[in-house]
Amino acid sequence: MLDDEKNRTQSVDLSSDSSLNVDISDALSERDRVKFTVHTKTTLPDFKESDFSVVREHEEFVWLHDRCVENEEYAGIIIPPAPPKPDFDVSREKLQKLGEGEGNMTKEEFQKMKQELEAEYLATFKKTVAMHEVFLTRLASHPSLRKDSNFKVFLEYKAELNVRGKNKKEKLGGLFKGLAKGVDEVLLSGQKDVDEFFESEKKFLVEYHNKLKDSVRKGDVMTRSHKNCADVYIKISTGIASMGTSEYTGLDKFLNKTGDYFERARKLEGRVASDEDLKMVDLLRYYMRDTEAAKNLLHRRAKCLAEYENANKALDKARMKNKEIAESAQQNASEKFEHMSEIARQELTDFKARRVQQFRKNLTELVELELKHAKAHHQLLKNTIAALEEL
Repeated sequence: MLDDEKNRTQSVDLSSDSSLNVDISDALSERDRVKFTVHTKTTLPDFKESDFSVVREHEEFVWLHDRCVENEEYAGIIIPPAPPKPDFDVSREKLQKLGEGEGNMTKEEFQKMKQELEAEYLATFKKTVAMHEVFLTRLASHPSLRKDSNFKVFLEYKAELNVRGKNKKEKLGGLFKGLAKGVDEVLLSGQKDVDEFFESEKKFLVEYHNKLKDSVRKGDVMTRSHKNCADVYIKISTGIASMGTSEYTGLDKFLNKTGDYFERARKLEGRVASDEDLKMVDLLRYYMRDTEAAKNLLHRRAKCLAEYENANKALDKARMKNKEIAESAQQNASEKFEHMSEIARQELTDFKARRVQQFRKNLTELVELELKHAKAHHQLLKNTIAALEEL
């Protein structure tokens, strides 16, 4: 079931190093949670075994992400965005509404609508699994994050990590932390970066993130339109098929052939929606979150720069007896800032290469699939018209 989704994880795996390979080999969906089987294959001596698996839940992925974000050693790294929380409520509600409206549909129409919604639920489930796998793949391919002790525990520890979701107090603390970050951004927004590279990156990422956000919204509207079109085709095909029971000679064949066209067109339209969602909208949505992670890196660097500048000012003001302490603080701030800047420069350069490579790959594949479906639809119309003319 998960084999169809491997292309999703490959979309962000840029590492050619095969010494640590992590994937999700299986997943089980329960009503209120998903259990992911995380499979690891490695040649690294840090691990006790070379091939092993553990079962993890979404909260444990979030825990691992938060540990990376809170580690000051990774301040100059773009931390891969945490996978979104599994949410199947929309699909469940649609299935429930379909069941409630069963009496207003023909049996055939109900079965087709049910198949469409079940396919949508399965696609959402596969997407959830893929996004969790992408997160692990990014960590495993990063030269620093792959060595993280918490990542090792996550991959290797057989028992549950006993990670719980955040309580109300912690969520409130997270809200205040977010507000504080927003205030920091306002205060640091007027700060002129000493490095033109980072100043340029800051302006680009802010604008790029906004454009991605708008593109995701429009992409969702587009795929929803294709899905709605497929649903309309179901009603048309079943309506024409029921009319095909006419007693008039020849008309029943005409209507059945026309109904068959709409049924086939419905499947094609559904594939178009699925491919656009997979190859384009998912990619846009992922890089919207990844760009936010890059912006967070620049925010951390801006804070580090502010601390460095404050240390310089403190050194200038320091009296002779405090000068040694101020010099030490200034030296530490300088080293920290330079080290972070060096790592951040490489991270942002890699981010650009990864982004350009993946957009080129996915958009090329999308165009090829669109052409394939368009040719199939053209051939379907051609065959249908020819068949109708023979009647």
